Amino acid sequence: MIRRAARLSGLLLLLFMLRPCAAQTQTFKFAAPAGAADPQVPALMRDLAERILPVYADNDQLRYLGNLSMLQLTAGAYEAAQDTRETLQKRRNGANATPPVDWPLLDVYAQAKAALARNEADFAPAFGKLLQQTVSRLSDEDAYALTTWHGAAPETFRIELQAALDSTRGTQKVALPQALDLVRLYLRYQMQRETGSLVDATGQADARRRYVIDDDVSIRTAYGVVLHARVVRPKKPGQRPTLLQFTIDRTQDGAVACAAHGYVGVTALTRDTSRERGRVTPFRHDGEDARAVIRWIAGQPWSDGRVGMYGSDYSGFAAWAAAKHPPGALKAIATSNPIAPGIDFPTTGRIYRNSAYRWATNHTHGVDEAGVEDPAFWRALDLSWYRSGRDYRALDSLAKRPNSVFRLWLGHPSYDRYWQKMVPFDKEFARIDIPVLTIAGYYADNGAGSLYYFTQHSRHRANADDTLLIGPYDDAALRSNPSEILRNHAIDPGARIDLQALRFQWFDHVFRSGEKPALLQGRVNYQVMGADRWAHAPSLEAIANARLRFYLAATKPGGRQRLAPAPPSDGSYVEQTVNFAGRGDADRWQSQTDIVRSQPAARHGVVFVSAPLEHATEISGPLSLRLDFLVNKMDVDLYVAAYEQRPDGSYLLLSDPYEQRASYARDRKHRHLLKAGKRQQLTLTSTRMMSRRLEAGARLVLVLGINKRPDRELNYGTGKDVSVESIADAGHPLKLRWYGDSYVEIPLRQ
Repeated sequence: MIRRAARLSGLLLLLFMLRPCAAQTQTFKFAAPAGAADPQVPALMRDLAERILPVYADNDQLRYLGNLSMLQLTAGAYEAAQDTRETLQKRRNGANATPPVDWPLLDVYAQAKAALARNEADFAPAFGKLLQQTVSRLSDEDAYALTTWHGAAPETFRIELQAALDSTRGTQKVALPQALDLVRLYLRYQMQRETGSLVDATGQADARRRYVIDDDVSIRTAYGVVLHARVVRPKKPGQRPTLLQFTIDRTQDGAVACAAHGYVGVTALTRDTSRERGRVTPFRHDGEDARAVIRWIAGQPWSDGRVGMYGSDYSGFAAWAAAKHPPGALKAIATSNPIAPGIDFPTTGRIYRNSAYRWATNHTHGVDEAGVEDPAFWRALDLSWYRSGRDYRALDSLAKRPNSVFRLWLGHPSYDRYWQKMVPFDKEFARIDIPVLTIAGYYADNGAGSLYYFTQHSRHRANADDTLLIGPYDDAALRSNPSEILRNHAIDPGARIDLQALRFQWFDHVFRSGEKPALLQGRVNYQVMGADRWAHAPSLEAIANARLRFYLAATKPGGRQRLAPAPPSDGSYVEQTVNFAGRGDADRWQSQTDIVRSQPAARHGVVFVSAPLEHATEISGPLSLRLDFLVNKMDVDLYVAAYEQRPDGSYLLLSDPYEQRASYARDRKHRHLLKAGKRQQLTLTSTRMMSRRLEAGARLVLVLGINKRPDRELNYGTGKDVSVESIADAGHPLKLRWYGDSYVEIPLRQ
């Protein structure tokens, strides 16, 4: 049986079991194809596997057999692969070793391929029958884990294979460890393509056999609104705690997962009747509606009166919205990457993002995010608006998709009562006396929102039972589970944990007196990238016990500047000019998401570089800046990005960039315009966290830039409402002087 605790380390165990001994240094010729889906990939990978097979050896028998079976499957030696998998299972049982979650799928895959090779059966029927037999013997929890292993984010496997292929370009050969990784990633990708729909169908049929499923339950609120929900509960009689996901996205549904873990699972949708009439207003009513669903749940005969809320993104927001006035039955919330409306959506640092308009269009018009058009449409819209020079309120007109919700948002550029009414605000956090778990990522869109909820709850309720776990994750990883490759960067093995299983372990701790997950030792639990370890602290402020200050020192105009240990004595400054009337840079714009880059992204930015670090240094926490500057405008939108320049010359982004409208840096509720033409100071503290161990010889790189990009609102600096400014307001180019006593403080853990 695959134990729940072992599932947390399943991906890590898989990695270890499939790695060869370090002493194996064979290399193999390999010319990577253009893409993972290229028709020649199967033949290339088969050829590679056939060349590895005669020379592959490993002293670790379990690892050897696991790798051998994958090589055989890739090479088309299916009957040999079946024999190897059977031997592996016997050895594994004898060693009392817990297998990774996906290994039963590999066993079934090998058996079905072997039956095909012997002309005994076609692959699909054989695989489906064998999988059904395997799943029927498993526990609820293990059956769910197996049938959803590659269904959560199938595109992830193609991305991982693509990244592995890209890493081989320019070498024409690969070492054995890299070759085995290519084979493993290819096989996972190929298996998903061949069996994904079969596994999904088996999982759905198995769920119907195991659980009582009500697909469309109507819940009428006290306001006369009818909400629709899906309820999944174990067939065994008895009252249980309920886990509720309240969502605007019909594709999000974790009810079966909850039932598989012994809870009643309820997935409730936002106001569907309004959606059908095309009048969805996101965020406005979800708190009261979620509370109505909680009260309904507490009154059902299968409920023990206790409800926990969970979810990512919008459903994470909904949990906090319900907690603004917490009903008695709400006993815990666990969110991943929750949206904080007015904090990190639809703005970032008070700067509106075009992606918010895209989101509003998809959701308020009754189209779920999974069904959006080709991203090329949205890129074309970004460029069309940027080139037009029109004000930001014209964005939806150019798209020919007017959106009243988006325009309503534009009318509230500060964090005013419109936003404050949606989630707990100020002292309202003090009333939240239930356990809270927040899972966040250094590279997640809603990273600022996750930290906002945590810090506000901790600030206003001194003894708040609030736990934060944060690591090298982005939105996709937090919605499902982290994979080995995150935006072209291989994350540490210790960060590849099953976040969903961790959440269920935490709920078991709250509702069933289970042990608290060992990973959640502190109130703040963060992964130190590059050190492959988790660290723990009582608060965000307690993470850093020292700070490294660098001054923004000028070297030469137009080139790279210095991060200096002391301020220059000559009163020098770095000058920056941005012409907001120009649009000739539109075709050169690309939104960059890679973590590892050949150059730092520095569009309309100044790059500051430190001397090589003399010792290995752990950077953990949010960075802060004190800027001493002179500007010829009344406002400016800034971005700050921090990188590690590694000894090999590559640049690693330490967290997603921090963006901030200068006039809201002091107070997100009120705008304080800059003093055009006067020297002034501004203090910024990033709303994002980073944690990484930098090796000796690495350099710190800071990019301080001006936001002028087609996918963001443009701030022309007049002091007017930015959403009504246009190219006619550009006037003279923006000119900034960053004086040398400006500095950045890097948080250190020593």
